[in-house]
Amino acid sequence: MTTYSTDPRAAVLTPVYRDGDGELRIVLIVRTDHGHHGGQLAFPGGRVDADDESLVATALREAEEEIGLDPSVVEIVAELSPVRSGPTNMDVYAFLGRIPTGLEWRPNREEVVEVLTPTVAELWDPAIRREHLFTNARWPEGLLVDGIPVGDRVLWGMTLRLLDDLVPRLLAGEWAEALR
Repeated sequence: MTTYSTDPRAAVLTPVYRDGDGELRIVLIVRTDHGHHGGQLAFPGGRVDADDESLVATALREAEEEIGLDPSVVEIVAELSPVRSGPTNMDVYAFLGRIPTGLEWRPNREEVVEVLTPTVAELWDPAIRREHLFTNARWPEGLLVDGIPVGDRVLWGMTLRLLDDLVPRLLAGEWAEALR
C-alpha cells in the first residue's frame, strides 16, 4: 500500500530511445481529463511517496505505474534541472532515462489516455511554437497557451519548460555516447 507524504517534491522520468531509423524519440503521456493537469501532455511522474528511497525511485515507480515501464530496463543518464509546477506549487525533478526500442506501453487508464513518442527534432521546430488553444474539462472554453502541437494535442506548461532545457542539449549531442 502506498504511503503518502507531505514532501513538496515530485519527480518525472524523461524516457528517450532511438527508433529503427536512428531518430531519438521522447516518451510523453496524455493525462486523463481530471485533476490539476487534466488532458495535458507530460512525462511519467508524480509526487514523492514516503516509501520512495530517492527522487529517481519516485520517477521510476511512477513510470511503471503510469505506462508499465519496467524500471530494470531504464538507464538513468542524467539529472536535469528542477522546475517549479505553478498549479501544484511543487518542485519537480526530472531524470533523463535511456530505454530500449520497441517497448509495449501499458497505460494505466485511470491516469493516462495515450502514450506519444515524438522525435526530438519535431519538438524543436521553431515554426510550430506559438500560441495554441488548449481545452480540457477544466477549461472547456479553452486556454490560450505558449506551446507546440504534438499530433492533435498541445504541449505547454511545465513539460514544455523542461523540454526547453532538454531538447537543445539532446540535439547538441550532450549525451550522445549514452544514448546510442
